[in-house]
Order: sequence, then structure tokens, then C-alpha cells
Amino acid sequence: MILETERLTLRPWNISDAESLYEYASDPQVGPIAGWPPHHDIKESRSIIENVLNGVECYAVCLKQDNKAIGAIELKLNGHTDMTDRDDECELGYWLGRPFWGNGYMPEAAREIIRHGFEDLSMSVIWCGYYDGNEKSKRVQEKCGFTWYRTTEDVEVPLMNEIRVGHTNILKRVQWEKFQV
Repeated sequence: MILETERLTLRPWNISDAESLYEYASDPQVGPIAGWPPHHDIKESRSIIENVLNGVECYAVCLKQDNKAIGAIELKLNGHTDMTDRDDECELGYWLGRPFWGNGYMPEAAREIIRHGFEDLSMSVIWCGYYDGNEKSKRVQEKCGFTWYRTTEDVEVPLMNEIRVGHTNILKRVQWEKFQV
């Protein structure tokens, strides 16, 4: 499946995206705040494409002008998220390369994948979270209509070998429908 917005194409990841993935995922300001370490080489990025960015609803975020992957966005379905165990609920996850921050790309991509989740996948709830201090992620969620659900102390972040404070937000289909007006 390919999803489009005014400026972006959301498409499945390809092994040929490994160089651009490495370019942005090797930045120490991108992954760690989201809970994963910077990539060390293109081989690691290739492995991440094959083993992590391969979910049914995982997309490379690409600028329409060149189709180059500049970030990722995913609806993590039941069995691939710890936020829900229901088939009509999922978790939204995303990240964007630092050169593209501040241009409204992630809210644009998120709005489209949220629409896809509710309209095409018949989701009733979409969950989303961020770690304390990740104000950019928090802001994306606010712009898309998510509301606070809970804050959890002592959240394990295994890929970073850390304990953090996690914030969980929720967007119900009925909320989203009102937000569309």
C-alpha cells in the first residue's frame, strides 16, 4: 500500500533505502530520544529494514519530489505493541530525520496514517506514546488530536538500557471524527 499527502509519499521500505536510513538514523539526536541507539553502519540499517521496518503497516516517509526515505511511520497492530491486545486498536510510532524537523512533515504523515487506520483498517482507538523530554513527539500528537491517557514512571527502554518516564496518549475514532470538522 502507498499513502499520499500533499507533500509526502508513505510507502513500504526497500533494501535500497538503507543508505538514506543510515544517513538519518545514525544521528545521535534522532533515535535515542525515541528509545533506540543510533545506527553504526549501512549494514545495520539494512538489517533494521529487513527485521524491524517490515511491519504490515510500516512506511518510509518520503518527500514526493525525490521519493527518498527521510523517516518512518507505523501503525503497530495487535501482537506487535504492548499498548493494547485488541484487534481494533493499534499503536502509532514515528521518527523523522533531523534536517526535516520543523517543516510539519510528521503531523502531515501522521494525519494520513491515522485516517488510514480509522477509515481503511476500521480501528476504534489509536494509542501513541513518547518519553519525557521528547517535546517534538508530544507536539505531533497534540496536533493530531491525541489526548493524555497516563504517565508511567520507571519504563524500561531496553535498547538504550535505561529507565524513563513514559507518557501514553489516546485517540478514539469518535474524537478523530470530531477533530475532522
